[in-house]
Amino acid sequence: MSVDTTAAIEAALEYETVAVVGCSSTPGKAAHDVPKYLLEHGYDVLPVNPFAEEIFDRPAADSLADLEAAIDVVCIFRPSDEVAEIVDAALERDDVEVIWTQKGIRDDEATARARADGRTVVQDRCLKVEHRRLAA
Repeated sequence: MSVDTTAAIEAALEYETVAVVGCSSTPGKAAHDVPKYLLEHGYDVLPVNPFAEEIFDRPAADSLADLEAAIDVVCIFRPSDEVAEIVDAALERDDVEVIWTQKGIRDDEATARARADGRTVVQDRCLKVEHRRLAA
C-alpha cells in the first residue's frame, strides 16, 4: 500500500511472522544469514524451500501455499524473474501484509499488483540492514 519506503520498512519491521521464500540451509549465504539474524531478533521465521527438509531446526515448506501458519511478511530470496509468481501466491493468502524483496531483487509489475491489492511492498532492500538501521 505504502510507496514511502521508510514508512513501509518501519511497518514491515513491526510484524512478527516472516515466511522466507528461498531460505537457504547454507551458512554464509544471505538467504541463510538474514533469516538467522531475524530469528535471533525475535521474529518467527518460516523457511520456504522445496529442496530442504528443515532449516534452523524448523520444517521447510515447499511453497507459501503449504504454510498453515499465519504469515505477516513474505521475504523473497529468489531471482527477479520468479518474483511475480511468488507475489501471486502471496496475494492468494489473506494474511500476508507485507511483501519484501531482498537487495538486487525487484519486479515493478508484481509490486504494482500487490499494492493495488492493499499490501505493503518493499523492494531491493536487505531486511537485516534495515532492521539494524531502524530497530536494533
